[in-house]
Amino acid sequence: MKRLAILLAIILAFGAIAVGCAPANTGSGDASAQPESGAPESPADASPAAPETGDASAAPESAAPADSAAPAATTFTVGFDKGFPPMGFVDNDGKYVGFDLDLAAEVAKRLNLELKLQPIAWDAKNMELDSGNIDCIWNGFTMNGRENDYEWTAPYMDNRQVIVIRGDSDYPAPGSLSGKSVALQKDSSAVAALDANQAFKNDITPVLTDTYLNAFMNLETGAVEAVLVDEIVARYHMEKDGKNFKVMDEALASEQYGVGFKKGNTELRDKVQKALEDMAADGTMKTISEKWFGKDITTIGK
Repeated sequence: MKRLAILLAIILAFGAIAVGCAPANTGSGDASAQPESGAPESPADASPAAPETGDASAAPESAAPADSAAPAATTFTVGFDKGFPPMGFVDNDGKYVGFDLDLAAEVAKRLNLELKLQPIAWDAKNMELDSGNIDCIWNGFTMNGRENDYEWTAPYMDNRQVIVIRGDSDYPAPGSLSGKSVALQKDSSAVAALDANQAFKNDITPVLTDTYLNAFMNLETGAVEAVLVDEIVARYHMEKDGKNFKVMDEALASEQYGVGFKKGNTELRDKVQKALEDMAADGTMKTISEKWFGKDITTIGK
């Protein structure tokens, strides 16, 4: 028994020594799964190195610069009032015709462009031009008072703002229309002429119409006593339609017609101007004027 007790004591003492030499647990979980701070777990887990500068295969090539040159224009779109004879209007066959439209057609031909005729509401002409729906305004377009609003060709025709009355009326001068109704197209040069003659404007009742055809209709029916209108339009209307109208001798304003382009569009303006000068020099403009007016009333080159 004594020997057995001694042997058991020796075994217990040896086990205590082994336990005391084992390493201590410093945290929860398997410490071998935690990589050292800042070190990748393995070479395969490391981020790939950035490509060297100049390695075209590693970086996509930049797109080739697009051709910034705008395609050459192939059309010439003219904005006009389709109720403004003889400059631009609808004939009995439903076609757009007129002196200005004939000039525009010849210009387009010389510039090797396809002519597109675009009728517009006259009071929306600036919106049509600014939006790019039309390239120019060409239809008995008065330059005076609008010199800084557009790029203009040189004037090609003179005009006056006159008062038209019925043939059986007895109004010898503008002042005799005191208290009477006078029709004129809204946003037209006639409006500018009326605004410049405040005494006359305050003495009458202005009646604004969408077109001059409506204004003349009102005059014929007696709805108004007079029409303030471009002289060229008035005389053509009287001669062609045989209306019993007459023109007062005294005009409210003298003015000139030109072709108006959007501000900054000097390139197209210059091309059209050159074509008009060539047409005046070779007699084409004279021929077109004689077709519509019986004589040459154009002013370019004179």
